[in-house]
Amino acid sequence: MEFDPSWLLLGLPLAFVLGWLASRLELRQLRQESQRAPKAYFRGLNFLLNEQQDQAIDAFIEAVQNDPETTELHFALGNLFRRRGEYHRAVRVHEHLLSRGDLGRQDRERAQHGLALDYLKAGLLDRAEEALRRLEGTAFETQARLALLTVYERSHDWAQALAIAQRMHEAQQGDLSTRLAHYLCEQAQAQVARANIAAAQELLVQARAAAPTAPRVRIDLARLQQQQQQGAAALQTLRELAEVAPASLPLAAALLVEAAQSCGQQPQALALLQAHYAQSPSLDVLDAIVALQTPADTASGAAQQWYARHLEAEPSLVVAAKWLAHETLAHETEHPAIQHALDQAAKPLTRYRCAACGFEARQHFWQCPGCQSWDSYPARRVEEL
Repeated sequence: MEFDPSWLLLGLPLAFVLGWLASRLELRQLRQESQRAPKAYFRGLNFLLNEQQDQAIDAFIEAVQNDPETTELHFALGNLFRRRGEYHRAVRVHEHLLSRGDLGRQDRERAQHGLALDYLKAGLLDRAEEALRRLEGTAFETQARLALLTVYERSHDWAQALAIAQRMHEAQQGDLSTRLAHYLCEQAQAQVARANIAAAQELLVQARAAAPTAPRVRIDLARLQQQQQQGAAALQTLRELAEVAPASLPLAAALLVEAAQSCGQQPQALALLQAHYAQSPSLDVLDAIVALQTPADTASGAAQQWYARHLEAEPSLVVAAKWLAHETLAHETEHPAIQHALDQAAKPLTRYRCAACGFEARQHFWQCPGCQSWDSYPARRVEEL
């Protein structure tokens, strides 16, 4: 059977028409999908700007279903789930991204970082640590190391925290000298609890070398020296504190009094406290000055005079309550109801307050129990702020 060329002439136009129709249908479908995806995306963005996270999540899910290959929508969904506390859903989103074989290196590292944050926010510290360590050598290395510090601080693994901080300090990823000193001081406290005094002193010496002006190092060292009946050494350490970090002396005022009394150097300590008080009046320094008054001075009303002088300079309910207490002792005039009322009113004013989150506590913390910030507690009481 011979081939008829006329069929070719008829088939070519037909094939062209069919191809044109197919392309038009495909273009129309693509246009519809592309219109639906941006519309859902922008609707989700609008909800997000209006802080309507539930509606934003629904819109982004719709956009992901219309265009499942878009990684940015997955990242947006993962972040939203994490912010809402739905950590298991955020983990699923980031794990899905990591399971994709077509994901580029940058997006893979970004997904790994998001997964680590999911675990960290969920409190799964072991999984967070593993995920963060996989980010070594990536663009997220600095953020990952900072997050690792948070993990080790929460678990009180100060040795691991110290190692990470040293690595960051050597890589010039921020000035972590003060943080290094805190980690060494925490380890020193653990050694003191084990009665390993020599190791504790060595750690504090290392901390002082790492951060020469950090007040905690000298306060902890002076307290350790005083516990070892080394009053003169403790007093010398606190003199150094007054020179390198004078603003922190109120935290060590009571310790300074104890050290001076143990080694018989009350006049030298009193002169130091009075000089500091003249430059920067403080409730704790004022109490230390009163505590170092001689019996003769106390009998002559020196304490009342110090408190009265402070009240003349600035009003203070705390000092007024202490003045009244010493006035009662000196003149044997009892004012129990007034004294009790003043003491109760002044008690909240003697707390310390975190400058980062406002958490108040009776004692001073180097790391806030509320927000975990370091050195966020001023050395002054609430009434002095």
